[in-house]
Amino acid sequence: MRQSKSSVLRRLDRSRTTVALIAASLLIGGSVTEASAKSRQHRHKHKTENSWLNANASIGPGGGRSFSGIASYYGNEAGNKTASGQRFNQHAMTAAHRSLPFGTKLKVTHGSRSVVVTINDRGPFIRGRVLDLSKGAAHAIGLTGRGVGRVVAEVQ
Repeated sequence: MRQSKSSVLRRLDRSRTTVALIAASLLIGGSVTEASAKSRQHRHKHKTENSWLNANASIGPGGGRSFSGIASYYGNEAGNKTASGQRFNQHAMTAAHRSLPFGTKLKVTHGSRSVVVTINDRGPFIRGRVLDLSKGAAHAIGLTGRGVGRVVAEVQ
């Protein structure tokens, strides 16, 4: 079937409008979500293992048994499975780390407050962060107010 010139122009105009709306949404709402950062990191893992992902991590005294850096928290994924296969519970004392074995216990300290968490997920996938705490663990050490903060983590 033959389309009229005005029909083709209307379709082209709608496509341009759609692209403009998507571009504006990304500009206003942020350009990289954690999910897209996660998938991008997964595809390029071999290129980024020792680069910007570990930017704020520093190994403390004790031969790698402690580290410090910026931690964040997550809690809106309730019910989803973690990388270890467990269901995520935002109230549990758990955390995500990029490379520590699942089941590793960490004593995480922020300011004068500490909590012991169990590694059961992978992350964080945000530049410069070393841990993603569950909402319960973040609340226990006073991290939920700002959402991120400097922590010291010691392997137990």
